[in-house]
Amino acid sequence: MTNLKVINVENQLFMIENSLNKFTEIENCPVRNVMDRFGDKWSILILLLLNEEPVMRFNEMYKVITSISQKMLSVSLKSLEADDLVIRKQYPQIPPRVEYMLSKRGQSLIPHLQNLAAWADQNRVEIEKSRAAFKK
Repeated sequence: MTNLKVINVENQLFMIENSLNKFTEIENCPVRNVMDRFGDKWSILILLLLNEEPVMRFNEMYKVITSISQKMLSVSLKSLEADDLVIRKQYPQIPPRVEYMLSKRGQSLIPHLQNLAAWADQNRVEIEKSRAAFKK
C-alpha cells in the first residue's frame, strides 16, 4: 500500500510516495512485531518482577504471580528468552535447578516499562470512567 503526500518547499510542490507496507503485516511492522512478543498479559509483569528480584527460580515466580498457570508462566518465559529479554540458567544437579534473570536487553527495556506502568497508574481512574461512559 502506498500513498502520495504533497509538500511545499520554498513555494515548490513536491510529491512524496509514502510506503505503508511495513505497517500492514506484523512481520514487517517493527513496533507490532516486538510489542506482540512482550505485550501479552504476563510478560511485562515477569520482566518487572525480575527487575525487583534479579534472580528467581520458576517456582518462586509461580508463587509470587498467584493468578498465572504453570503452563502460561513457562510459555511466557520461553518467549522472553527467545527474544533475549530473559536469561535461563540451568545447573547440572539433581534435582535440576533453573534460574531466570534479565538479560542486558531486558534491563534496557525496564525504564520504558516503568514509565508505561507509571502512566497507566496516573490515568487508570480516568480511563475506567471513559470506558464506563462509552458502554452507556
